[in-house]
Amino acid sequence: MYIQKVLSNGIRVAAERVPYVQSVSLGVWIGNGSRYEKAEESGISHFIEHMVFKGTARRSAHDIALEMDSVGGQLNAFTTRECTCFYAKTLNEYVETSIDILSDMVFEPLLDAEDMNLERRVVFEEIAMYDDSPEDVAYELFESSVWGDTPMGRAILGKPETLVKITPDTMREYMRTHYTSKNIVIAVSGSFDDSLFDRLEHYFGRRGLADTDVECEPAQYSANSSFVNRDFEQVQLIAGFNGIDIYDESVYSLLVFNNVFGSGMSSRLFQNIREKHGLVYSIAAGHSAYIGTGSFDIAAAVLPNNMQRVGELVVNEIKRIKRDKLTKDEIERAKVQLKGNYILSNEHIGARMQAIGRSALLGKPLMTPEEIIKKIEAVDCGSVSDIIDRVLDVSTLSIAAAGPIDGIEGMFVF
Repeated sequence: MYIQKVLSNGIRVAAERVPYVQSVSLGVWIGNGSRYEKAEESGISHFIEHMVFKGTARRSAHDIALEMDSVGGQLNAFTTRECTCFYAKTLNEYVETSIDILSDMVFEPLLDAEDMNLERRVVFEEIAMYDDSPEDVAYELFESSVWGDTPMGRAILGKPETLVKITPDTMREYMRTHYTSKNIVIAVSGSFDDSLFDRLEHYFGRRGLADTDVECEPAQYSANSSFVNRDFEQVQLIAGFNGIDIYDESVYSLLVFNNVFGSGMSSRLFQNIREKHGLVYSIAAGHSAYIGTGSFDIAAAVLPNNMQRVGELVVNEIKRIKRDKLTKDEIERAKVQLKGNYILSNEHIGARMQAIGRSALLGKPLMTPEEIIKKIEAVDCGSVSDIIDRVLDVSTLSIAAAGPIDGIEGMFVF
């Protein structure tokens, strides 16, 4: 059962009581990520994520870490294109510690100029680390190709040339206009009593925040292909298609289809291209859903001399599934596997908190595990056939590749 409340200043709370555990996972979700940034602000959302850990008026960076460690808790954060989440997990008796620290970090960060200069170097190191990863380079290339020079097409981490221009005042103003009461959700999952809401009101509800809406600009998927020649051992290859958005209920049919096609070791892509032909170590397909847009991609790491053959085999699998679709038995097996995976993941309160937080932030209904299972069970041959035709529309094919290559001509020919 979910409990939903609104604090005095408009911050929304979505909570789920799980009485059989001894811990509480709590997340502060901000409807803000790289998609909400102007070109000259690129990377500021992720930079803020780093800076709130550098200390507040009440706590130094060391104090924050020590206070959480002293109760055996966990504290972390992440930034995506469309949200930022600061979260903590503790034993239920220390939930007030989580609430106090998170509210202090999110609303009272020190944002010291000297700390910012130091942490900027850390972010530069993070950018360099990703730039040494073939998979990350290829995905960034794919995203910039299909969404172009828009917030959706820019890197979440930003670029050194934009990050060097961000000052404490720049960051404070950005937080003032984006960390608004209408744009914040507190998600909770675990063992707690009703005093939790009084504590949330005390630490969060009394904060004076702007109550403005924060909106991102629309994004339109566009079929484009590109490559970059890099001194990697392998080529990271991506074949992507226009996908579904975050509100599309056909996601359950997509998950069933991809369970057979490209997700996991039993999938057709893995069994044929790795197990049967031995041409790759890793190959998988998956979808990324956003507000108003999305993508479905197939990714493989392959030696340059095997690249063409892998492309041919992927095309064959796409043609096969578009022609023959899935049998009823395949669909039923996939549904059993998905339900099992979901039930197992639901045993972790951190995963439950994240599901609640994302849904509440997007204004989606909070569905119980039983309701999710029913959505999976409702998938049938017709709905799977429809989603295969939608997401494997070859007119939307985009290719991205990073590695020791001079081109991608002739790849994925239908």
